[in-house]
Amino acid sequence: MPEEAAPAARPPLRFLTCGSVDDGKSTLLGRLLHDARLVPDDTLEAVTRDSRRFGTTGEETDLALLLDGLEAEREQGITIDVAHRYFATPRRSFIVADAPGHAQHTRNMATAASTSELAVLLCDVRHGPLTQTRRHAHLCALFGIRHVVLAVNKLDLVGYDEAAFARSVAAWRSFAAPLGFASDVAIPVSARRGDNVVRRSEATPWYAGPTLLAHLEDIDVEAGAEDAPFRLPVQWVNRPDAGFRGYAGTIASGRVAVGEAVVVAVSGAPSRVARILGPRGEQDSAAAGEAVTLCLADETDVARGDVLAHPGSLPAVADQFAAHLVWMDEEAMLPGRQYMARLGHLWTTASVTLIKHRLAPDTLERQPARRLELNDVGFCNLALGTRAAFDPYAENRATGAFILVDRFTNRTVGAGMVAFPLRRAANLHPERFLVDRVSRAALDRQRPLVVWFTGLSGSGKSTVAKLVERALHAEGRHTYALDGDNLRQGLNRDLGFTDQDRVENIRRAGEVAKLLADAGLIVLCSFISPFRAERRMVREMLPEGEFVEVFVDAPLEVCIARDPKGLYARALAGEIANFTGISSPYEPPEAPELRIATAGTTPDAVAEAVLAHLRPLLAR
Repeated sequence: MPEEAAPAARPPLRFLTCGSVDDGKSTLLGRLLHDARLVPDDTLEAVTRDSRRFGTTGEETDLALLLDGLEAEREQGITIDVAHRYFATPRRSFIVADAPGHAQHTRNMATAASTSELAVLLCDVRHGPLTQTRRHAHLCALFGIRHVVLAVNKLDLVGYDEAAFARSVAAWRSFAAPLGFASDVAIPVSARRGDNVVRRSEATPWYAGPTLLAHLEDIDVEAGAEDAPFRLPVQWVNRPDAGFRGYAGTIASGRVAVGEAVVVAVSGAPSRVARILGPRGEQDSAAAGEAVTLCLADETDVARGDVLAHPGSLPAVADQFAAHLVWMDEEAMLPGRQYMARLGHLWTTASVTLIKHRLAPDTLERQPARRLELNDVGFCNLALGTRAAFDPYAENRATGAFILVDRFTNRTVGAGMVAFPLRRAANLHPERFLVDRVSRAALDRQRPLVVWFTGLSGSGKSTVAKLVERALHAEGRHTYALDGDNLRQGLNRDLGFTDQDRVENIRRAGEVAKLLADAGLIVLCSFISPFRAERRMVREMLPEGEFVEVFVDAPLEVCIARDPKGLYARALAGEIANFTGISSPYEPPEAPELRIATAGTTPDAVAEAVLAHLRPLLAR
């Protein structure tokens, strides 16, 4: 008889293990590697030695230590970072991410989920799915993972009781049903003993399904990326000489061939593919996952961050969209604050304009929110600094994902998945007037300028601004003063003093200052403006050189002693919440155009110092 053909090897599988802390994720992976004979002898010997120092399994080898690579993790017996491992069986190769279970490390788990195709979600059979189990399940769904394995662990601790397994599965299914996973398999395991991990366990005769490894080897997670619409996010414009121009990047989805029509998504500029260059030279076509350089038939304006697409299936193009946002930073997300966003290879400014809701991690209930805290998941509207090409994340993970980055620290603070574009401003175009800012300023024989006074309450900002305006007015300058207290009695009367309200307060004030400068005026702004991010935002609204930041620097104790409005006394008595310097932070300018200490001097002297700085600027 002819020999039976070996099963065909499947494509590599990227998966992660996740779930609540102490549910046994690292032990499960260690057991899988050990029982599949994928651990080198010297590595196993090292883990055996470490088990005596850090292990939690008595005299047995603690297989979790195969994954817990950080010293802190071994000492605490928990996973902190995402541990990646690469291994292969005769049937398939794998890239596995062991994600941390603690709530404070949810951001690490989200990072792992963004590149995974399947999730092995663990729960302790004694407790069933917990809050963190549910949070991880929801993140898996948000990040486009369509296949889940529920590994009900520690069956040995309940005598391999089928009823206990069934209770955990029922609790999981009642929660997971709305998440819409394409496949959802429950497997009873004991990671410590090896039951149903690589070999079928005789202790669970009531279970007829596959072992964990068999399921991972057999499951088909192909998403049909080659059948999706063609997308090439341009990573690099290749111009080695004047005779060659190519657009390099990795094809995110679909296929492309020489001679086919393509479009630059944002500009709409059409062309055709003249050449395709791959790692081995010229080729006739290319498909999703291939890194190529496309040469177009026409001289087309294409830059890094653009997306090349098929003209019959274009991505959305907009400067606003709705998205699910996972907040990953200790500092809360504040609507209106500017961050940097990366979509594909495009970098642009971005801000959250509205939080529609946040999700309760245990029930998925939609809750109102005015900010997102660390590990929160919200559904938000975002505005970009430029129009961008993107797809809904559910349709294309590569072109529908983005990150938010703090502009000062360069920390990645959020990860998002686009839901749909917002076209609210698609029919609006900036109106160009016959009289511009230069003409208006020339009529007044002055240069437009925004002078931004910042400092604590009681530092003397408003007093100095008044004196400066009076002197400029006496010199024939056309000025206007904007003061925080005044704006809060009209334009900003709906705002309070929370961090998010302060952000919006300065955003509105900045827009007004911009309009007044456009009218050709010298605008003197007196605002505490406690956050550097919003002061920088106002600076970037204006042309280069038209924003002057004046830090009116008075120590807190001096301001408390002055207390011209009696506010510090009330704040210290607990009568005023969110008071800057007492119960709300103030971030001093790091590089203002002018810093003036007001302690031990007079307002007139401070005003004269400001005028001495401004007059050369106004004379230009």
